[in-house]
Amino acid sequence: MSRADLSKDPDDVSGMFDQVASGYERTNVVMSLGNDPLWRIATIKAIEPKPGERILDVATGTGVVAARLQRSGATVVGLDFSAGMVEEGRRRHPKIEFVEGDAQKLPFGDDEFDVVTISFGLRNVEDPKVALAEMYRVLKPGGRLVICEFSKPQRAALRFGYNAYLRTVAPLIANLTSSNPAAYRYLVESIEAWPDQGTLTQWIRGVGFTRVAYRDLTAGVVALHRGRKPEDQAIRAATARRTGRSRKIDTAG
Repeated sequence: MSRADLSKDPDDVSGMFDQVASGYERTNVVMSLGNDPLWRIATIKAIEPKPGERILDVATGTGVVAARLQRSGATVVGLDFSAGMVEEGRRRHPKIEFVEGDAQKLPFGDDEFDVVTISFGLRNVEDPKVALAEMYRVLKPGGRLVICEFSKPQRAALRFGYNAYLRTVAPLIANLTSSNPAAYRYLVESIEAWPDQGTLTQWIRGVGFTRVAYRDLTAGVVALHRGRKPEDQAIRAATARRTGRSRKIDTAG
């Protein structure tokens, strides 16, 4: 895989993550100039996990967010399409349930989770809109969606400086810290190819989520997006008709 775009081959991408699993978190901290842990803390605060809730962490990687969520008393399932990431996650966090699976075909029933979250993984999905629809499907009525993803600084000067960092400094850091620098070159290109906050907001609304909003982190380098699956059955039914979903609409709520 030499160039990144929004038409990604799942086998190529999962294989890439297999190769970097053991050092993935360390390299992320270095490449983000120490911001990666802060972004993940902000994500957990946005999720507001509660004891007894069932939470799905999609693109869980080695389970950093999943482990912190479980400390709240929630039951957490971590899903990733990289076998290497799942294996590393199970080794580090044996009390968490890890599942190897595709975000576009979540191996769960309708209305199973109180929260679905994904951190820095949506842009690596072959069709993000399909993945968002799947997240909507497995959420309970009233369930919460929280997405943490790279985005676009909205000020021109910051955007210019950030793009310069991605193209010059980040590859040098990857060469020094990663076992697979080519994988991180792909990741940098995928960040550049990813759409802005407004576009992702439209995608989230488009699959049926309501109360959709976002908050910039680090001046828009990253954005936290949130949404709710409507509790009102009539709204969910209208969404299903509009999006062409051929699935049973739960009458609860």
